[in-house]
Amino acid sequence: MDNFSFLDLIWTLLVIYFLFFVLMILFTIVVDIFRSKDLSGFAKALWVIFLVILPLIGALAYLIVRHDGMAQRQLEAQKQQKQQFDSYVKEAAASGPADEIARAKGLLDSGAITQEEFDALKAKALA
Repeated sequence: MDNFSFLDLIWTLLVIYFLFFVLMILFTIVVDIFRSKDLSGFAKALWVIFLVILPLIGALAYLIVRHDGMAQRQLEAQKQQKQQFDSYVKEAAASGPADEIARAKGLLDSGAITQEEFDALKAKALA
């Protein structure tokens, strides 16, 4: 370790950055391959094998051949995630006074709360 210079450090950082960059590109391409609905399973397998055997050439070939749909598939995935999140929020926020009173009635019927506690919960839900 005596001969490790500043230039060696810079070179090591550049190599690590390059490897990270290549891995991110490959990860993005693999995600896009499996997200693509117009590719058959066999075609997906061939693309993945091509990326594993010749990663840089495979990535460049994929970007040249299939670049047009990558942004559209990414946008569709984002829209679907937003729609799922919005529907979850609506379901979670949909509990209105009637739902709260029904839950309190269930607790009253099971004996978990008293009539006075039920009346307090009902008044709070209607307030």
